[in-house]
Order: sequence, then C-alpha cells, then structure tokens
Amino acid sequence: MVNENSVTSSSNTISDKQVGMKGQYDLCITSTNISQKRTIVPRLDYSNTLISEVIRVLRKKKIELKKSNKSLIIETDSDEQNCYLAIDVERTVSFCLEALCFIENRVNSASRIDLIPKMFPSMIPMIRTISAQLIEILPESSSKLSELSVHLGSIVLDSASITKAQFDFSQSNVESSTLLDEVKLMVDSKINKQYPHLDFLKQIDN
Repeated sequence: MVNENSVTSSSNTISDKQVGMKGQYDLCITSTNISQKRTIVPRLDYSNTLISEVIRVLRKKKIELKKSNKSLIIETDSDEQNCYLAIDVERTVSFCLEALCFIENRVNSASRIDLIPKMFPSMIPMIRTISAQLIEILPESSSKLSELSVHLGSIVLDSASITKAQFDFSQSNVESSTLLDEVKLMVDSKINKQYPHLDFLKQIDN
C-alpha cells in the first residue's frame, strides 16, 4: 500500500524498500506537489497491473503457439506457406513478450521521480508498436497496451512538471527503434534455432 504520509521537502526518491516491488511507490517530493504525487502513484500502480496482465496473456499464447507449431511442422512439409505463417505469428508474440518484459523491468527500476522523464519517454513508442503488432492476434491485449501508453504519457508529463525536467520525444523515438531492433534480432535468433530446418531467408526472398 502506498504511504501517502512520507512526503518531505528535500527528497525526490522512492523508498529503497519499495524499488522493484509492483504496486509499491513512495514518491517523496515537495509539499507543494503532494496532489500531483497522489495522481502519479495510482497511475504507476495501474500501469504495472496492465503490463503484468498482458505479459501473462502473451506467455500463455507463446506456449500454445510453440506447441501447435511443432505439431504443424511434423504434419506439414517445411515448404508449406501456412507453416511459415504460423511460425511468424509465434515470432510476433515472442517479440512483443520480450519487449514488454524489458518495459516492465524499466518501469520497476525507476527508483526516483526525476528518473521518470529520462526513462519512460522511449517506452511509449515501444508500447504503441507492440500494440499495433498484437491488434489482430490478441486485440484485447492490444487495447490494454494502447491504454498503457496513455497512462505512461501522462505520468511522464506530470513527473517532468514536478521535477522541472525536459525531454526530447524525437530522441525517445530513436532510442525506442534501437531497443526494438535489438529485441527483434534476439527473437529472430531464438526462432531460427528453434526451427533449424526451415529456410526463413529463402521464404523472405520469395
């Protein structure tokens, strides 16, 4: 439970005991910003809830896809188009899961309110990209991620107002693209190792 009485006049920290604990934020800021603090805390809690819910769904979906694709490969020739399409869905879900786990870790690592304007902006375009990827596969999760991007955007603006921080959304977009590219490379490598007898490069050329 959030401790609303732990407001001081000189600290911008989140309690060390509560760092990395879902639903636990103790934003210590100046007394003039108590009302803003009280609006940030529940949105952080709710954002964490949304992230956890979608990750749980993605993990379940990934297991289902991996199992069904193994069966599909056994029953289908490796050059069949539907085999590649099914694996591509698994690749997309895996990509979204890995990217969202990274986002969850970053949200939980924001131990001070002044870190929010530095760490959160790049996550917003990442979340929008993930949402777009899932819109046909898991529409409910896609909708939750769209809601999450709105919540994090408002948290960034309010925390920047409190700490007088400045941020550059264009730079955040660049960072977001770089992080997503890294996740994609990692996921592609895992999928290629998981299905070593399938020629994905040949499929792309076709």
